[in-house]
Amino acid sequence: MESGYTSSVVVPRVPLGSQGLEVSAQGLGCMGMSSGYGPAKPEGDMIELITFAVEHGITFLDTADVYGPHTNEILVGKAIRGRRNAVRLATKFGICKDQEGKRIIRGDPEYVRSACEASLQRLGVDCIDLYYQHRVDNNVPIEITVGEMKKLVEEGKVKYLGLSEASASDIRRAHAVHPITAVQVEYSLWTRDVEEDIIPTCRELGIGIVPYSPLGRGFFAGFKSSEGYGNESDMRTTHPRFQGDSLAQNERLRDRVQKIADTRKCSLNQLALAWMHHKGRDLVPIPGTTKRSNLESNMGALVVSLTNEEMEAIEEAVPMNMVGGECSHNLRQTWRYNHSPPLTST
Repeated sequence: MESGYTSSVVVPRVPLGSQGLEVSAQGLGCMGMSSGYGPAKPEGDMIELITFAVEHGITFLDTADVYGPHTNEILVGKAIRGRRNAVRLATKFGICKDQEGKRIIRGDPEYVRSACEASLQRLGVDCIDLYYQHRVDNNVPIEITVGEMKKLVEEGKVKYLGLSEASASDIRRAHAVHPITAVQVEYSLWTRDVEEDIIPTCRELGIGIVPYSPLGRGFFAGFKSSEGYGNESDMRTTHPRFQGDSLAQNERLRDRVQKIADTRKCSLNQLALAWMHHKGRDLVPIPGTTKRSNLESNMGALVVSLTNEEMEAIEEAVPMNMVGGECSHNLRQTWRYNHSPPLTST
């Protein structure tokens, strides 16, 4: 199969959670178009990319107010103008800056409401399909935050509610206030800790799972240490898994996965995404990209079929105890409890 061939790929629609939301089986993470992996890309090019994605069946778009900040929502809003009904739009709130410019988490009702109103304006829409709390605010009971989010649903400003990087306990408490449709988590071949309690909790409650960074921030899309990071605005510059001996160790593990991909006659990124799709229909990954060729290649993962034996071989190729460097999920949890500056964001 050609890695960039998409004309025969029909992107199926799948239920996300059990509340009625239906999305494309693979979404598009839009953060990198505006921030995170270097400077913002040309707006016109990114609008063309999003348009191409939607026209070819990738209609689940993910953004957040903190991306840019704000500019990514504006970009996505421009891209979906005239095709709103074809798109399922997800955005997030909760990470902002205080008066001193320090990054903080807010989940108080006043902020929830003001953030939603601002996102609606930037996106140019009357209603957000899926509205996530980006991070849980330890200073505000999650019941209070979700209670205000529930009001947004009742007012028709939001259709479905989600959480991002929440604990199993937080998920249960939130779900008791209002049904949670989806939980966004970092999940990939080299970050699988969510299999322990987050994914089982979501499945017990009928909550959909949206893996972000399913290609390990580009690592399983062929990132090479010799290519560098672009510039200091690329978050991988400070990410432990992309540094020194840890990166070298991880590249050796990736070589094992590459050999399996070669045997299957698909690209590395397609194999990594196909593995994700085979972990369950309730998983809807949102790989991000700024290139049409990568988008097309990612779509090709939807037609890669894997046996149980191949799934086991892929996981055995990347043992969690052999991955070098701490995962960004753990780094963010440290920030959450210690309030120290985060190394990465999503």
